[in-house]
Amino acid sequence: MGFTVKAATLVSPDGKIKVEIQLTDKIYYSLYQNDRLLLAKCQLGMTVDQVSLGTNPKLISQRTSKITEQIRPAVPLKFSSVQSTCNVLVMKFRNGFTVEFRAFNDGVAYRILTELKGDKTGKVKIKNENITLNVADNHLLHLQPAKDFTSNYETNYTHELAKDWIQSKAMATLPALIDTKNGNKILFAETDLSDYPCLFLKGADQGLVSAFSGVALEEKQQGDRFMRITKEADYIALTNGKRSFPWRYFIITTDDRQLIETTIPVKLAPKPAIQNTGWIRPGQVSWEWWNAASPYGQDVNFVSGFNLDTYKYYIDFAAKNGVPYIIMDEGWAETVHDPFTPNKKVDLHELIRYGKTKKVDIILWLTWLSVEKNMGLFKTFSEWGIKGVKIDFMDRNDQWMVNYYERVAKEAAKYGLLVDFHGSFTPKGLEHKYPNLISYEGVRGLEQMEGCQPKNTIYLPFIRNVVGPMDFTPGAMINMQPEVFGGKRPNSASVGTRAYQLALFVIFESGVQMLCDNPTQYYKNQDCTDFITQVPVTWDETKALVAEAGEVVVVAKRKGAKWFIGGITNGQSRDLSIDLNFLDKNKSYKIISYSDGINANRQAMDYKVDSLRVNSESHIPVKLSRNGGFAAIISL
Repeated sequence: MGFTVKAATLVSPDGKIKVEIQLTDKIYYSLYQNDRLLLAKCQLGMTVDQVSLGTNPKLISQRTSKITEQIRPAVPLKFSSVQSTCNVLVMKFRNGFTVEFRAFNDGVAYRILTELKGDKTGKVKIKNENITLNVADNHLLHLQPAKDFTSNYETNYTHELAKDWIQSKAMATLPALIDTKNGNKILFAETDLSDYPCLFLKGADQGLVSAFSGVALEEKQQGDRFMRITKEADYIALTNGKRSFPWRYFIITTDDRQLIETTIPVKLAPKPAIQNTGWIRPGQVSWEWWNAASPYGQDVNFVSGFNLDTYKYYIDFAAKNGVPYIIMDEGWAETVHDPFTPNKKVDLHELIRYGKTKKVDIILWLTWLSVEKNMGLFKTFSEWGIKGVKIDFMDRNDQWMVNYYERVAKEAAKYGLLVDFHGSFTPKGLEHKYPNLISYEGVRGLEQMEGCQPKNTIYLPFIRNVVGPMDFTPGAMINMQPEVFGGKRPNSASVGTRAYQLALFVIFESGVQMLCDNPTQYYKNQDCTDFITQVPVTWDETKALVAEAGEVVVVAKRKGAKWFIGGITNGQSRDLSIDLNFLDKNKSYKIISYSDGINANRQAMDYKVDSLRVNSESHIPVKLSRNGGFAAIISL
């Protein structure tokens, strides 16, 4: 006989965030902060085979507990040590399912767990998972639209009132940012995704509801890198009946700085599946594709392009500037179908040998389809001396493709290879289970050139990068304001100022951080290059100094005894005063800063470099040009 309890409440350790659960015809939950109702009567549930778990729920038992743990991420993108404390509510229901809620000081999460017998193999068919977010009409939604489930997560964000977006019946990827217009923002996302499709949101009469790609029954190859689903099942996953399902989490804030500093994705992520992570070496990469492998000048006495001499030049550049990797993008192999036969013009094995003499390692680009058809390449690449792979064009998010990501990360880890996914969905916890997965694209990044506008990029620290590493590929040395943009490969360019590009290396989080531009450009701007190559890709501490989503962000990050500052704005110029009270008291520091020049609002490559002594009581005046930035390094 089930409990007759109709409601339960879980409160965060500091008492400020609350989730209230109601059990009537469905399982409903409402979110509060400081007793202010944020989301009312949201629904959760799951249809397994023909049974609707969560409809007319019968509670068998419930228990509460507290979790306190110290987490040390193998690839620390925000903090080298994360203190995790949360209160837990576990509600067990008839029909073999449980719902677990966790309340943190900056958010709430829940997941469904099942104990179902399944068929002869223990499998069940998940027909659907009901996720309904009951947003108010006036909530402002910051969403990345998706026309269908072939999304590559590279569209610009839209910014619409909930009533308008819901009426459009559109669909969007995760993460999603909800502005209550009443002092709170809520970032909704998922993690610990395994053997299950990615979650999308779509507009419906009842609010934001879940949408999933069905299991692929038939597929058709398109070109040399796409495999499109041509027939879907009427279920979204065929999976074990006894398992936990992905976390659905809400980061709840009263200050946009909290979005920058939150570690909820780390706290909810799966534990590492590999014990020895010492070989995983995050770092910067010199990248040739964006600039069309086109070095030039007095020191280039060869025909540049995708050939041996050019790649040796990139290796030399990396070695001179302390960059540990180069990436060899499309063209290093004879064909995209055969990853075992290098392009004769490139002579991959000579480059591997040459790179070793310079302490520079190589990452190779591949299509996902080539990897799937040649899974033995990880062993071969390891034997060759390759250190990582960039795998591209998945453009799918069904259960099979989610499992593909995990198979690749696991196999790559077995042979000591790093993985960077492009044409990918956004991070969903696998990067913690297999920390050799050091970045994902899943972003409208700088490869889009003019299509990568600061007015969209300014949202990335508050939405996309919150959930995990992001391969944005910054570092352009040809910079233009949007109305005069004229960049084109090989003279690739960016919208925004030079100081803006430098700041991105500090602000954006990625275990592999590309230097997208031509070595020739970096040599011409050696002072900027010197700054970029000093910026770490992993951090001990992160502190948001100024943060207003869609407007401006300034972040300070510490590695050892050094602090780095990065700040960017949208199309609005700004005058800021940066408080350095995060520095150790009674110590004197040197700051070297890169600021927008007086003419940067028109000539985006105008910047100035300053150096002065500061301490914890100092305030630094910063003037940001429109589409501008500020970058600095602070050392003892």
